Amino acid sequence: MYQIISFLKYVLFSGHFRGDGIHSPFLFRQINVLFREHKPYYCYAKIEKLRRALAHDDRMVFVEDYGTGNSRECRVSQIAKCSLPPKHAQLLFRLVNDRNPKYILELGTSLGLTTSYLASVNSASVCHTIEGAPKLAELAKHNFSKLYINNIEAHVGNIDEILPEVLKTLPTIDFAFFDANHTKEATMRYFHLCLSKINGKSMFVFDDIHWSEEMASAWNEIKNHPKVRVSLDVYEMGILYFDEELQKGDFVVRF
Repeated sequence: MYQIISFLKYVLFSGHFRGDGIHSPFLFRQINVLFREHKPYYCYAKIEKLRRALAHDDRMVFVEDYGTGNSRECRVSQIAKCSLPPKHAQLLFRLVNDRNPKYILELGTSLGLTTSYLASVNSASVCHTIEGAPKLAELAKHNFSKLYINNIEAHVGNIDEILPEVLKTLPTIDFAFFDANHTKEATMRYFHLCLSKINGKSMFVFDDIHWSEEMASAWNEIKNHPKVRVSLDVYEMGILYFDEELQKGDFVVRF
């Protein structure tokens, strides 16, 4: 019921459809060009071919859930169907392609489909991704090999233990995608840890910001953090910009 109500609010109040009312040329271009682009980039077809194959994969894998403790066995096909949809994964690709970040961080590898989009932009970039479930991480690594992607550093284990160690190796975070433990406490903890590595051009993206009241509360606190200059709410995801040259703003964007 919460998700239904929050989606209706999003539909009613997402006033910025094509950048209307946004005065920043940079943000106007982000929304009016990158959000609406339908060009089939070079990596789309091969990643989506892999997604279709995984959607018919009946193998069972054990998935550890450090957040809720609800570890369970799942079919690969179920996990694939719950992965970030192509529409949103490809938006991430375009955002990364536009910013051309060197250091990319992802929390929650799953089968590696979104990771593959993030890492496919530039083979000279380094994409660090953390997955808590060893079997999932193993499948993801196999998928990276299938796609001939070699610039991914995959880490396996509890994010609370691994993230601080990964951050020590990163001079900065240019782009981060948060799709892991969907509790407010964990989301806030990961945000504050990563905040220490931002630069003026950094971009953070949070998945499932309206998945629950807890996640919505976390997003509300995060977007109001003093270091955040602009936030974009596209319902399924929330996007943050830290560039101090941008005028402070919070926008709900129809996507």
